Amino acid sequence: MRKLKNVLGVGILGACIIFTTIALIIFLYSIFSKGLSSISWTFLTQPPRDAMTSGGIYPAILGTLYLTLLSISIALPLGIFTAIYLNNYGKPRLLMQIVRISINTLAGIPSIIYGLFGMAVFVNLMKFDVSLIAGAFTLAILALPIIINASEEAMRGVPRDFIDASMALGATERQTILRIILPTALPNILTGAIISVGRVAGETAPIMFTAATFYSRQLPKSIFHEVMALPYHIFALMTEGSNSKLQTPIAYGSAVVLLILVLGVSSLAIAIRYHIRRKRKW
Repeated sequence: MRKLKNVLGVGILGACIIFTTIALIIFLYSIFSKGLSSISWTFLTQPPRDAMTSGGIYPAILGTLYLTLLSISIALPLGIFTAIYLNNYGKPRLLMQIVRISINTLAGIPSIIYGLFGMAVFVNLMKFDVSLIAGAFTLAILALPIIINASEEAMRGVPRDFIDASMALGATERQTILRIILPTALPNILTGAIISVGRVAGETAPIMFTAATFYSRQLPKSIFHEVMALPYHIFALMTEGSNSKLQTPIAYGSAVVLLILVLGVSSLAIAIRYHIRRKRKW
């Protein structure tokens, strides 16, 4: 009976993997087959023209990179420091459980709510207006729960023997965190960062009210200017465009570029994580 259950369980898992792989292949084929024909050097390096019925998506590409890098640079240190506090210093236990429940609840909130929060706090209350910095803060808050949970799990996974050995040699708790726990947990912390990059780069709702503009031929001159972004650009072309025959191919081409950007950034982070893991001596 146990053998039958094992065979059944493995079969279900295999079927799930096959189904997921087929769905992914169909999805990628659908997007790339409709969007690759729009990709050209001009498309990647020129601003949009004629009310976004021709030209390129250069401002949207750079705007997406600006928003992603700035939001992750805000969320990553905040998330790691929060995880260090929860894992090493947080007391009492009941309060820490409440904080963890709050973080998990934040992870499940629809992204449009983050957009409304960002508009209320960063755009209206803090007077950032619709700008790169307002969108970056909003996306950073959206990414925080993922980074905190991944970082805390990574720190919990550090072998207790490493920590005990460090303390037995006379290291302080701060030295143990900086020299033992963080370097050991770094590959898994990067995993959380990779997931966050994908989430942040592809979100449309949080930047609709805080950072993105429908049409611009220029790059932002400072962090207090609005930007074009690929997710919102695709959304605008498909829902608000006046010439669907010309704008739909541009939307699919923009989707291909967005996928390649996310995959490129994620691949770079995965390569860094792999390099760190290879240097491990245990």
